[in-house]
Amino acid sequence: MSVTERTREIGIMKAVGAGNRDVLQLFLMQAVLLGVVGSIFGVALGAVGGYIATQYVGLPLVFAYEVVPLAIGVGILVGMVTGLYPAWNAARVDPIDALRYE
Repeated sequence: MSVTERTREIGIMKAVGAGNRDVLQLFLMQAVLLGVVGSIFGVALGAVGGYIATQYVGLPLVFAYEVVPLAIGVGILVGMVTGLYPAWNAARVDPIDALRYE
C-alpha cells in the first residue's frame, strides 16, 4: 500500500501519540518484511524453475546453497531502499491534514 492510501491511518496514529520515529519504523519494517518474503519466494521459484529447466534439457541441476543468504540479504536491502522514501514521507505527514484527508 502506498502512503497516500494510508494517510488516514497515519493521522490516527499520530493523533494518538505515535511519533515520527514510530511511523518511520512501521513503514520500514513492513518494507523489509515484504523484501524478505519476496526474496524467499524468489529463491524457491528460481530453484523450482531451474529444476524444471534442467529436466527438460537433460542436464544435472547444480544449486549453490551459499547464495541463498546473499539473495535474502539483497531482498532486505532492496526492501529498505525502496521503503525509505515512502516511510520518510509518512513520518512527515501532519496529523491534522491526514485526518482531514479523504
